[in-house]
Amino acid sequence: MKDMLPLINAADVPNKAGGFTGTESRFCFADSLDVSLVRGKILYCEGFSHGWTPLAAGAAGLVIVDEGSSGCAFPFPLPTSCLDASNITKVLQYMNSTRKATAKIEGTIAVEEESAPIVASFSARGPNPITSDILSPDITAPGVEILAAWTEAKTLTDVPGDKRVAKYNIISGTSMSCPHASGAAAYVKSFHPTWSPAAIKSALMTTTIPMNVKTNTDLEFAYGAGHLNPVKAANPGLVYDAGAADYIKFLCGQGYSTENLRLITGENTTCTTNETVWDLNIPSFTLSSRDGKTVTHTFARTVTNVGSAVSTYKVKVTASPGLTVKVEPSVLTFKSVGQKLTFTVTATAAGNERILSGSLVWDDGGFQVRSPIVAYASKP
Repeated sequence: MKDMLPLINAADVPNKAGGFTGTESRFCFADSLDVSLVRGKILYCEGFSHGWTPLAAGAAGLVIVDEGSSGCAFPFPLPTSCLDASNITKVLQYMNSTRKATAKIEGTIAVEEESAPIVASFSARGPNPITSDILSPDITAPGVEILAAWTEAKTLTDVPGDKRVAKYNIISGTSMSCPHASGAAAYVKSFHPTWSPAAIKSALMTTTIPMNVKTNTDLEFAYGAGHLNPVKAANPGLVYDAGAADYIKFLCGQGYSTENLRLITGENTTCTTNETVWDLNIPSFTLSSRDGKTVTHTFARTVTNVGSAVSTYKVKVTASPGLTVKVEPSVLTFKSVGQKLTFTVTATAAGNERILSGSLVWDDGGFQVRSPIVAYASKP
């Protein structure tokens, strides 16, 4: 068949002159391959390989197993086919069935991922390891397979021997997700230049697109409040605002000493009043339980009207079985923009569940201001 190349197993081509055996070469360790036997062929490497050693050995292509990247591709310095375990088994069966195995690595075919968006397998998960009753993460933003500008001062992979340069690249990670969130925050601030960071964060969190719970089984511990929606965030209706004084009270309530508090604030700050974590004015509600005990907490929150001057918001609550939520008052009536109103949320949860999810939505018929509610059994 046209353009077919010999397909060989790295285990069969060790660099014997360098003291290597198939035990090392099968993993394509550095210098473990016999260049004379690899050059111009497609090489199968056991386990994951970034392609450095096969490229240095002159391989024309690479076949490796996908070790759970969960839909996230990687740039390689040579044509590479990254297959799941079942397909790798078929490749090996074919290679073992003939003395002259051949293969061809076709160009990439783009397909629509209907289950997207899905939080990447490598993305950190909650719960919050420092303050267990603050939800972490806050939000999710695009960070997988992002096409963006790329410097031509370096190659696409930084692998020695890869001389390719391009104006654009496709990469994944926090380095891609963070600019989306930062850009969205800047976008919101362009409409509301006087808003505090807390108000902007609130706008981003309360206007998110809910994520699919079937494809994101870690629920809020994976996606937080949901998927970023910058256009809607520019006009959120209500915001949960907070300033430096609120966070100082929170830190005092967490037991910070005066010395440590001043290291953070850079001022001669002292604790005059303490607030529990449940009173910090953030747009999420989290309660953790230890030892399998049922837990109840009351959260105090204040919202600022940034939508319609005259408006009435009614609360809508959803909750998993085992989680009960009561909101008082259940109706908030605003008479002007900038007006602040306070409400309380009392949540009770069974203490033996990995995670219980719910949501609180303030709805005036035009704006829907949504906050996640999460209860979980924390580790001792």
